[in-house]
Amino acid sequence: MTYNKILVYLTHPHVDVWNFKPEHKTLLQSLLLGVTVEVCANSKEFKDKLSEAEVVIVWVFKEEWLQNAPKLKLIATPAAGNDWIPWQPPANLKLSFGGFHGPMMAETVIGAMLHFLKAFPLSTKMQKKNRWARIKISKKQQSLYKARVTILGFGKIGNVLGRLLKPFGCKITGIKRTAIPAPDYFDEEDEIMIHDKWESVLPETDHLICALPGGSETYEILQSIHFKNMRKTSFFYNVGRGNIYKETDLVEALQGGEIAGAYLDVFGKEPLSESSRLWRLGNVLIQPHISATSPQYLELFVEELVERINSGEFE
Repeated sequence: MTYNKILVYLTHPHVDVWNFKPEHKTLLQSLLLGVTVEVCANSKEFKDKLSEAEVVIVWVFKEEWLQNAPKLKLIATPAAGNDWIPWQPPANLKLSFGGFHGPMMAETVIGAMLHFLKAFPLSTKMQKKNRWARIKISKKQQSLYKARVTILGFGKIGNVLGRLLKPFGCKITGIKRTAIPAPDYFDEEDEIMIHDKWESVLPETDHLICALPGGSETYEILQSIHFKNMRKTSFFYNVGRGNIYKETDLVEALQGGEIAGAYLDVFGKEPLSESSRLWRLGNVLIQPHISATSPQYLELFVEELVERINSGEFE
């Protein structure tokens, strides 16, 4: 399918790499020859020009705006989930969500794993004291080699995580809602497990990575009983949605030594309240919902979107 006009309103007040810039417009026009790309600076300009757009690239699109968009055929967003476009489109309108986040999020998760396993916080602490603490630090260090990594939510992001973790010698368990063939990088120690059996793998899990989408089916799916069933040496990583775990239960598990630590990028309410006990826990690494940030973020989005348009996916 060919389009004549693409209207872009893609700005973010906090994360610069999520702002659509002139180089992204140039890239989009070079990959979709003959298409007019117009970039809006604010929502008023966007809504004023919406009537002529066949494609919009946005973070948010409200359903009531459709009445002012008679030519609209495609709404595209870099976002991986439908949190900001939560409504169902009419039959003649397609929605496109970003599917390019996997490598960036995998870099972040693996970085967090090494943060814990290689005792980087302790090394930093000893460095500040000018101490050559080889014995103390080495006793704390662990390895990913032969570690059981359970990925709860084995979709695009989870699959990339598994693929990039295999060279470390990890054993991967991918949790999926429905059965799928094992990926080509799996060996005899790896497995795909359907969702209704996922709790059975917790006692042998060294690293639990949560990449689940939000929604009522995954709301607080991780609670106290699950953390109690994990190894005391295990770690939890959440890059899915913040309401997947019950925060009070996670805090108690971390304080009580039921698990060794947690990397948290997303939270039930953002920004995370200054009064949250998570801030004060020494075995927690917190980031402000930026696991997929990269200088190449929108370049990857544009390239993926153009590939999907040219493939005829939205026809």
